[in-house]
Amino acid sequence: MATLSTHKLETFPMFIAGEWVTSHQSHTVTLPYDGSPVGSTYLAKTDTLKSAVQAAKAGATAMAQLTNFERAELLLHIAALIRRDLDDFSHLICCETGKPIKEARGEAERSVQTITAAAEEARRLRGEVIPMDAAPTGKGRMGMTIREPLGVIGAITPFNVPLNLALHKVAPALAAGNSVVHKPALSTPLSALRFARAVEEARAPKGAYNVIVGDGKTLGTGLVTDPDVAMITFTGSVPIGKSIRDVAGLKRVTLELGSNSALILEPDCDLDAVIPRAVFGSFAHSGQICISVQRIYAHELIVKKFVDRFVVAAENLTIGHPFEESTDISSLIAEAEAIRVEDWINQAVQSGARLLTGGDRKRATIRPTILADVASAAQVSCKEVFGPVVAVNTYSKLDEAIKAVNDSVYGLQAGIFTSDIKRAFHAARHMEVGGVMINDVPTFRVDHMPYGGVKQSGMGREGPRYAIEEMTETKLICWTT
Repeated sequence: MATLSTHKLETFPMFIAGEWVTSHQSHTVTLPYDGSPVGSTYLAKTDTLKSAVQAAKAGATAMAQLTNFERAELLLHIAALIRRDLDDFSHLICCETGKPIKEARGEAERSVQTITAAAEEARRLRGEVIPMDAAPTGKGRMGMTIREPLGVIGAITPFNVPLNLALHKVAPALAAGNSVVHKPALSTPLSALRFARAVEEARAPKGAYNVIVGDGKTLGTGLVTDPDVAMITFTGSVPIGKSIRDVAGLKRVTLELGSNSALILEPDCDLDAVIPRAVFGSFAHSGQICISVQRIYAHELIVKKFVDRFVVAAENLTIGHPFEESTDISSLIAEAEAIRVEDWINQAVQSGARLLTGGDRKRATIRPTILADVASAAQVSCKEVFGPVVAVNTYSKLDEAIKAVNDSVYGLQAGIFTSDIKRAFHAARHMEVGGVMINDVPTFRVDHMPYGGVKQSGMGREGPRYAIEEMTETKLICWTT
């Protein structure tokens, strides 16, 4: 506690063309839990963005000239530097997001896994042989494909997982031979700027990775419309994702947008296994995870037993300062967000939902909240709460629960607990989501798996191998023998 609470306030310049860049306007980053300053940086303007894109053009040329082996070794070097400085990265993530230090440490550790997976994919970057003589006119010809980098990738990343979600864009881009202009969330830029130091120390080509900080609308629009940016990869809200799609033109676009993840509990599920996973899935990082459990559909035969145990487990979570090792629940990213979540809870209760536990707010912190009998039209049911709130409803037949899961504009991930493999796969085939977790919560993710949604949850897939496919172009080479 003392080490974190007395940390040195540091100013991080932006990083462009391998150089550290300041501006006339500084920006203070604060700890969401209590508003205390934790660091600062500088703000970019349109000309700064232009410089970053031009630097990235040169960086893209340099990255494309590296061999697969050289790109893999570069990424492994960066991963080793993060592993060496894991405490430093964990500290910054905790400070800027307000997530408990043990969760921040987990994010920093996963970032090493993400970069390592991207390095492995860099070694495996390949095309395929095309059987040209499968057509009559192909006789005497051979063909092959190669994958080539797109060029400059614009990465726009969110506040909730500021390092690892950024690396899900940056690491595959570099592995594929692209360069990156990265705009992190204004509230959480420190870990990205600290990552730039690792890139510099690893001696990456100048301009391979560039970080700019500033107004999302100005810089985001500039990235999306710049003709020298070949692709935009964005994680954030549905309205902004739609606006990016509207103005991107022929640019490649990957969008990771909203979610409203659901979990089905069949009558034969093991509640001893369910309870700890449901608590984690619903309340980790105060629900500020894209695949947080927001809706639970429990079978009528087990709903009372489940709810009784779920409430007790939620009430046993420790609420406190994020620097404390014992803290399970800290603050949301801002008090305004906590006020919004509190309002949504109150609206649900006024509409007939039962408040089983939680619901109260202290500054930016919301106590873990469990609601029952929530109307499907309530905002906590049909929108993305992004807070520590979960709605528990009852069903009698599995297809009813599946229909309820699908009654959403989102479709990122869902989960089901059951010992019946046929029912599990029936649900998996019929739930309209990008990923189904059997006997686990939808919040589960390993960093090399394909990750992305359907409907308004976005388009494209992340996970290093799948992101590399999005960030490269297939070229055919055909010759006469």
